[in-house]
Amino acid sequence: MNHIYNLIAQITWFFLKIVAFFHPKIKLFVQGRKDTFPILQKTIDKKKDVIWFHVASLGEFEQGLPVMEKIKAEYPTYQILISFFSPSGYEVKKNTPVADAVIYLPIDTLDNAKRFIATVNPKLAIFVKYEIWPNYLKVLGDNNIPTVLISAIFRKDQIFFKWYGGIMRKALDTFTQFFVQDEKSVNLLKGIGLNNITLSGDTRFDRVAEILERDNKLPFMEQFKGTSPCFVAGSTWPEDEAIMLPFINETQSPLKFVLAPHNIKPEHITDLKKSITKKTLLYSEWENNDPSQFDVLIIDTIGLLTKIYSYSNIAYVGGAFATGLHNTLEPAVFGIPIIIGPDFSKFNEAKALVLKKGILVIKDRAEFDTTITQLLENPDYLRKTGQVNADYVNGNKGASIQIMAYVRTLL
Repeated sequence: MNHIYNLIAQITWFFLKIVAFFHPKIKLFVQGRKDTFPILQKTIDKKKDVIWFHVASLGEFEQGLPVMEKIKAEYPTYQILISFFSPSGYEVKKNTPVADAVIYLPIDTLDNAKRFIATVNPKLAIFVKYEIWPNYLKVLGDNNIPTVLISAIFRKDQIFFKWYGGIMRKALDTFTQFFVQDEKSVNLLKGIGLNNITLSGDTRFDRVAEILERDNKLPFMEQFKGTSPCFVAGSTWPEDEAIMLPFINETQSPLKFVLAPHNIKPEHITDLKKSITKKTLLYSEWENNDPSQFDVLIIDTIGLLTKIYSYSNIAYVGGAFATGLHNTLEPAVFGIPIIIGPDFSKFNEAKALVLKKGILVIKDRAEFDTTITQLLENPDYLRKTGQVNADYVNGNKGASIQIMAYVRTLL
């Protein structure tokens, strides 16, 4: 089975190199990995211990960040290495100050894994949420390097729990400790003979809780919002925008609207702006305009959404009509009602907040119009709905504290 897995990995890499000629994101995926070992040779000091974090993309980076920051503060002599699988994470965070080096993880072949571990020689490896790579885990185990999986969540339909998932189950045996988000994950792991498990919850709660402690002021948002109520739609896809745009164009409410699309390519931003009949400003144009004179603001850049949520009275989080729901905890921490689409079953925090009625689910344009109108016309309902979300975040903090207590026993 290992031979088959390695063959598949090599064939996949071969075809990715071909596809890279035609697909910009795959090109980044392939070319970025050519720089991995040169970056390591340049940045890793062999005289210092290394703690290696591996994440899939930006969301997993944010999950791991509370632990990264705590380790950096508590163990300043250690080097922190962060590897990404996806370009969408690496390209945004390749210069993050929390790390001494940021790289793409080479494809999971046995040769790559041996070379990588020999080069880095980590004192500790921390994988975040889903990242299970059999060859890397095998080499880590062969070298007796403690390996921890944090903020993990398992589902019955995953390969680990199928009759044909033997190689992936074997990979799980490598982990020194699992820190999981929910009781279902505990039971699934125990069902395949794993007992080194801590039910710690999700480190994202710690991450978003820290947001409240920082300066979230944005001059353009203060000018744009003024004293008006504000609706912020974050990480939207065309399916989400089609639901909201009729309301935005037709409402007589003094509500200000901020749209932060997932896709900020110029052609999509241009089309989105053309579809709005109210006075609309792009973020990239605000310094040459008076934002207060506009009704709609389109954010055509990345990295601002979390702070923008702090100005919101109602939030919409995109993705649940398209590829998958985006982060609902970022607006939730500010104690505001959240509206989402219908596909949220894979997100525990969304399921919990839907049951608690802090997140409101809509299935079409009519339900969106009704939901947002009810919130606007009933301030007490709006306030109580938002408070549910703030209380939920506050009540679920602490995962990174449990993880750090364990990390100290390994360093």
